Amino acid sequence: MTSPLLDQPAPDFTRQAHNGQQVRLADYRGKSVVVLYFYPKDGTPVCTKEACAFRDAYEEFTKLGAVVIGASDDSLDRHRTFAASRALPFLLLSDDDGSLHKAYQVPKTLGILPGRVTYVIDKAGIVRHVFSAMLLAERHVTEALAMVRELVREGDEPSSPHPR
Repeated sequence: MTSPLLDQPAPDFTRQAHNGQQVRLADYRGKSVVVLYFYPKDGTPVCTKEACAFRDAYEEFTKLGAVVIGASDDSLDRHRTFAASRALPFLLLSDDDGSLHKAYQVPKTLGILPGRVTYVIDKAGIVRHVFSAMLLAERHVTEALAMVRELVREGDEPSSPHPR
């Protein structure tokens, strides 16, 4: 199933990250590719596996000029604990009101569980890749990394992964 967001402008958002930083998607436009991944719950086995896979590939993402951002409906306090316990170097956003999941049309699994979907957003703010799979945690990382490499090859040269 193809996402209706593919090849469309990514919905903008402003959210506080677990480290207190205000994150606005538009701040990365023209500067960085953004890998935005949605996951169900901090600390669960598959979510931990996925977060650690993004952590382990983080240096490669940043060398390519990409920023990684995770989002779930967990609280910022829970995100802080999760990030510290797994040494996660990227930002985690709380979507406790569900509006970010709704804007990105993240499907629910079995109608109740928040979905696991990764979006790769190019420097122009266009969703260039969407990968959705509940149990293939590490594949989210390999799919995102392959797309970021492709964008760099297409001339989306790396720049600083952090907005000014």
